[in-house]
Amino acid sequence: MTTTTSAALASPRWQRYRERPELLLLPSLALGLIFFYGFMLWTGWLSLTRSSLLPSDEFVGLLQYQRLFADERWLQALANLARFAGLFIAIPLALGLGLAILLDQKIRGEGGLRLIYLHPMALSLIVTGTVWRWLLDPELGLAQGLRQLGFAGFRLDWLADEEMALYTLVIAAVWQITGFVMAVFLAGLRAVDDAVLQAARLDGASGFTLYRRIVLPTLGPSLFSALLVLLPAAIKSFDLVVALTDGGPGQASELPALYMFQMAFERSRLGLGAASAMVMLMMVLSIALPYAYARARRGAAA
Repeated sequence: MTTTTSAALASPRWQRYRERPELLLLPSLALGLIFFYGFMLWTGWLSLTRSSLLPSDEFVGLLQYQRLFADERWLQALANLARFAGLFIAIPLALGLGLAILLDQKIRGEGGLRLIYLHPMALSLIVTGTVWRWLLDPELGLAQGLRQLGFAGFRLDWLADEEMALYTLVIAAVWQITGFVMAVFLAGLRAVDDAVLQAARLDGASGFTLYRRIVLPTLGPSLFSALLVLLPAAIKSFDLVVALTDGGPGQASELPALYMFQMAFERSRLGLGAASAMVMLMMVLSIALPYAYARARRGAAA
């Protein structure tokens, strides 16, 4: 058996693979091209057709996009996304940076604290949404616990409040993603050259001044890395919305990803759903492509 295997590995075919190992990646690369870029192009084509319950080949140009941006529900979803994304990005960046600076002080129990902060990242968004839905339920969770403690008139009805429902998504999303942002910033802080810090201390910099003038300006790459994760995550938010609010009450917490799913798979408006998916794709690409171009320029300059 060993002799047969050795002979097979020494055959001209396997020698070609050993000389060009990238050939072994071709099957997975082909599948990736088909199931990622292929379906992306197909979605783009569907957005230009009169597809409804089933795909159609009837070309209608930009009609679906005109219908999309004439739909008040879609415009409401975009407005909700702007509010959600702004808070979803700003709050984790601030909290993550603060926690990273705290852990960078080499405090006792750093490993345990890091585990606590990163633990929410191990949970799926469906689990996160389900847990927070129970916690914020007007008749259960936190509200019921506080009433049992003697606060008889306490109510927490944010999930049923059109003005507050969107902020419940923000709370749950921030709780889950802040640990990741902290880890990104902490890696950036730990990468700062100790010699630079020692020189700054000899010049009289300390405490807040040291971080403001020396450390924080070096965190640009960490900031961009965090933004590159947070912005697309906000645009593509779906699981958390379904589990926590299901877009309600009404459309108060509906985001574009939920709109796309419902139009394409529940309301038999496949073309309209495809158009909304392509708009979301353009949003993500508008973030990723400039970043990739800047990285390529820096690499070429180096």
